[in-house]
Amino acid sequence: MTLRVPRAARAATAALAAGLLVSACGVGAEPVRNPKLSDGKVTLTMNWWGAGERNERTLKAVELFEKEHPNIDVKPVYADWNGYWDRLATSTASGDMPDVNQFDEVYLASYADRGALLDLSTVTRYLDTSELDAKILDSGRVGDTLYAVPVGAAPNAILLNTSLFEKYGVEVPDTSDWTWEEFDAAAQRMSKASKGEVRGVAPWGGDAFTLNVWARQHGDELFDRDGELTLDPATLASYWQRTMDQVRSGAAAPPEHHLEMQGVPLDQMDVTTGKAAMGFIPGGQFTAFQQASPDDEYAVANWPTDSGTKQGFQYLKPTMYWSGASTSAHPAEAAVLIDFLTNDTRVAKILGLDRGEPANPAGREAVRPTLDESGKKALAFTEAAARYLGRPAPITPNGASDLQTVEVRYYQQLLSGETSPKKAAEDFLAEVGDAINAAG
Repeated sequence: MTLRVPRAARAATAALAAGLLVSACGVGAEPVRNPKLSDGKVTLTMNWWGAGERNERTLKAVELFEKEHPNIDVKPVYADWNGYWDRLATSTASGDMPDVNQFDEVYLASYADRGALLDLSTVTRYLDTSELDAKILDSGRVGDTLYAVPVGAAPNAILLNTSLFEKYGVEVPDTSDWTWEEFDAAAQRMSKASKGEVRGVAPWGGDAFTLNVWARQHGDELFDRDGELTLDPATLASYWQRTMDQVRSGAAAPPEHHLEMQGVPLDQMDVTTGKAAMGFIPGGQFTAFQQASPDDEYAVANWPTDSGTKQGFQYLKPTMYWSGASTSAHPAEAAVLIDFLTNDTRVAKILGLDRGEPANPAGREAVRPTLDESGKKALAFTEAAARYLGRPAPITPNGASDLQTVEVRYYQQLLSGETSPKKAAEDFLAEVGDAINAAG
């Protein structure tokens, strides 16, 4: 039986792709060397994605900054994830990019290569990055140039709803050194015990972060340091085959449910609505998942492995960055704002773990006494991960910014029965490779 991809999912994919096309027309400006602070009144536009509590916390941080810098007015602008990138693409193309922007790793190189981002080496007089770990800071570089300051960083993780395990009398697996076989068995037990009301594992075949961790578990990687696509089609096929095997075994929901869940917000995902007992998440989002389902107890764990898996497959992925616009009329003031957001421990206390564990060690220590139980779990997970982390992954190269959008499309085709894991892997890599070559 061939399933049809929901129209909403197709529309969302098309909209995002259109936004990326607009960004291709982006314009930048030559960096001003040794910019100076203005003597007069300055207005900066600060741009981020988010809603609810994130916006409230960020506005408090902005208010504190304005008190410290009375000559600088900060105009806040924010939107949800998809709306954010569509609008940023449009403003960049018109040469009106906001002065300070929250950035994601997948778009960093594409905007930097178009000259849209401020070269932060030109504003070191106002921006101090010396407290950040060099490996984390390097994730904000494109080539040898620093364009972005990481806000935080965390590995990928397994989220376990321990309340569901308790409710259905299923033993919580020992995650200290578990295998994929044990993971799948626990998922199947949950599906069986709940008579399908709860599935053991949530959909996870359309996410670039999990794909790269899977690749690294198998001695592979998406890209090399030169921005070349290096992923073996067999590795990608095995990633999708694992998800399809979980569907067939009943550990995961049927394909039509996976299709329906594509693109839903965090508070509607299966692991937050009690429809799945385990799921793959960016570790820095643990507190957000716990807050979305406050009546349930959650645990967070490292990925399962196989006997031949070598340590180092996990890595710290920046939760997000702060970047400046190359077209900013006030690059010095933009750098002062980024410095304040990065280094001021009062800001760390205000923002908490909303954007992940602070990359600045002083920020982490400032936040620690303020954390609730879920925050303590999140911080403990990231700190414990230090013993098994590998090298940081190369950033997504220019031309591959829509990597996850393309991945979701082929995953949907796979679920719909239109293709096989092997064919989907070959076609996906060919399409992404062509996009990278075209951008180069």
